[in-house]
Amino acid sequence: MSETNTHSIRVEPTHTSRLSQVDFNNLKFGQIMSDHMLVATYDDGAWQDVAIVPYGDLKVSPSMSALHYGQAIFEGIKGYKFADGTVSIFRPDKNWERFNKSAARLQMPEVPKEIFLDGLKQLLDIDRDWVPSNNGTSLYIRPFMFATEAALGVHPSKSYTFAVITCPVGAYYSKPISLKVETHYTRAAEGGVGFSKNAGNYALSLYPTQLANNEGYDQIMWTDAKEHKYIEEAGTANLIFRIGDSIITPHGDTILHGVTRRTIMELAEKWGYKVEQRKVSVQELIDGIEAGVVSEAFAAGTAATITHIDRIGFNGKDYTLPPVEGREFSNKVLDYLNDLRYGKSEDPFGWNFIV
Repeated sequence: MSETNTHSIRVEPTHTSRLSQVDFNNLKFGQIMSDHMLVATYDDGAWQDVAIVPYGDLKVSPSMSALHYGQAIFEGIKGYKFADGTVSIFRPDKNWERFNKSAARLQMPEVPKEIFLDGLKQLLDIDRDWVPSNNGTSLYIRPFMFATEAALGVHPSKSYTFAVITCPVGAYYSKPISLKVETHYTRAAEGGVGFSKNAGNYALSLYPTQLANNEGYDQIMWTDAKEHKYIEEAGTANLIFRIGDSIITPHGDTILHGVTRRTIMELAEKWGYKVEQRKVSVQELIDGIEAGVVSEAFAAGTAATITHIDRIGFNGKDYTLPPVEGREFSNKVLDYLNDLRYGKSEDPFGWNFIV
């Protein structure tokens, strides 16, 4: 693990808060940033100058490595406010672990726990009034890191910036979504970077997603790069299906191993459901829908939380899923997670990281 020159975090509070300008009854996802951000720099083999400062622009060089060679990764986490005012972050330790796996794959330095987790805790403590309390709202937390060496040449950067910004948000999706099965474009290939949360994975998804939008679909259902035979994930979330008595999610190194996905599968197993993490073919899903054995299909992710899928398009034909109201498992797990994350029920797993 990389070393840090100091365990302390310098704090520079803002002189003028923007909190009074925010309409917490009308939050648009990812558009309103909180007052402060966490910033740390990596140079000469060590993390330096870890600070919480007013949210603002970052100065970068036009020859910065990230702009030319794509060394950029990020995470998505959420903070919640309990009825008594307590602020909690949901399972940030798992995001820290995944962040460092992404860093290793892209030849970037690991971020120590005392910067990542302690930094999150201090940042949210300072901006706790930015954590919304309305039903269905949360504070979206975006840790990210990018290469900053000002030099051209294909090699790992010698310097990096790690930062965390936050924003109060409502629901990412306000209704069930439709997916188009992608049979031409590719998100990730085996041996690649599909399991990492890097910027490039999202950049290459934009054009195919727009084509799907033009056809009336909300998102893409990505398939494997080799045959376009097996389901991988949606554009912004993992996919989970209930087929017969089993709760099933696609699995492999081309798929982002989401924290929400992991949480749902752990709960399903604890509740006695049959849980499967395996390859799921498009044909198995389509045949199952037509035979009535696919009773639930939903997207799962930090931003999406649990979003029901109502329609899947494949080879020019639409396949409709059963009504949302009758989906026993996904509705149960959504209610359970909401109660747990908002402090309405006990947390037997220690998943809530209290600020």
